[in-house]
Amino acid sequence: MQIALRFCAGAASLLLVAGCVVQYDVPPTPLELQALQSRDYDEDKQVAFGSVMSVFQDLGYTPTSADLETGFITAESVATGNFDWIAVLTDTSSTVQTRATAYIEEVGEGVRVRLSFVEVRSTSSEQGQAGRSDRALLDPALYENAFERIEQAIFVRAGE
Repeated sequence: MQIALRFCAGAASLLLVAGCVVQYDVPPTPLELQALQSRDYDEDKQVAFGSVMSVFQDLGYTPTSADLETGFITAESVATGNFDWIAVLTDTSSTVQTRATAYIEEVGEGVRVRLSFVEVRSTSSEQGQAGRSDRALLDPALYENAFERIEQAIFVRAGE
């Protein structure tokens, strides 16, 4: 009986300590990242390029650069300010913005579209100090939504 009680107390202590350990998400491997961010389409580069531009705008992004020859598109969302009491007390302000990039390349008789979404957090203080941190957005639903819209836009453009 006493052994069972000690075992239960030891197991409970182990669970308590394990619950306090900070656990980090394992970053995706390069192949997993490529699978998340890329899709192939049976269409020409010009149709895919226009479709991606259109979808970025539909999602609320403003294109900042686009070049059909290289296949690169960059776009950014409207910057939003964050209000919190810590910022008020420390005389700082912060903004959050999402930047999106696309690379469209010809592969065989079709194209491959690779997207990337990055959250950019900028901070500044009244003393002139500025900081910035970038965080890759790796939510599969974000990419799936964008690729579904691109596929629909390609279908519409190819039918014109």
